[in-house]
Amino acid sequence: MQNILLPVFYLPPISWFSVFLDPENEVVFEQCESFPKQTYRNRTNIYGANGKLSLIIPINHTGKREMKDIEISYREDWQKIHWKSIKNVYQGSAYFEYYEDKFEILYEKKEKFLLDFNLKSIDIIQKILKIEKAQSLNEEYIKNPSEINFREKFSTKIETEFQMEEYYQTFTDKYGFLKDLSIIDLICNKGPESVTYLKNIK
Repeated sequence: MQNILLPVFYLPPISWFSVFLDPENEVVFEQCESFPKQTYRNRTNIYGANGKLSLIIPINHTGKREMKDIEISYREDWQKIHWKSIKNVYQGSAYFEYYEDKFEILYEKKEKFLLDFNLKSIDIIQKILKIEKAQSLNEEYIKNPSEINFREKFSTKIETEFQMEEYYQTFTDKYGFLKDLSIIDLICNKGPESVTYLKNIK
C-alpha cells in the first residue's frame, strides 16, 4: 500500500477517479491547501453540444484561503444552471436515465462550503459505482508531504498524461473523443462498465 495525497474536486475527472480507486492507494484528501484558482476544485468538464463545456462553481471572496474554508456563492442559481446543462447534454446517452435521480440529489441542497459539496459529489459517484473507498482528511498543510503528492497532478490547462481508451460519447460523431472529462461523462456513456474502465487506466 502507498499513501497518496489527493485534492478534492467537483465531480472529478476520470483520471482522478482512477487514482482514487486504485486498491494500492491509501487516500488522504487535502483540505488545508491555499485555494488555487482555475482548477477542478470548483469546476468540472462535460461534453456539450459545442465541445468541452466547463461548469464552474462561483465562490465567495471572504479573504479566507484554505480549501476547507472556501464558501460557495449563491448570488446566481448556478445549481439550476449546472443541472440543466448536465441533463441537456447527457439525456441522450445510454445510461443517464438510470442515474439521473442520484445525480440530481447533488443540486438540491445548498452546501455552505465547497469542500463539503465536493465530498458529497464524490460520495454520490461512489454509490453509483457501487464502491466504498476509505479516505481521510489531512490536518495541516505540508509543503513536502510524506504521501505521494497529487495536488498539482490534474491540470485544467494541459492534456492529461494518463492513458485511457476511447469510448463512445454523446457528441463523438461531431467532435471526436474528448479525453478525461468529468467522471459523469464516463458513467453516462459506459454505465456498469465504468469501474472496469477506470481500472485499466495507466
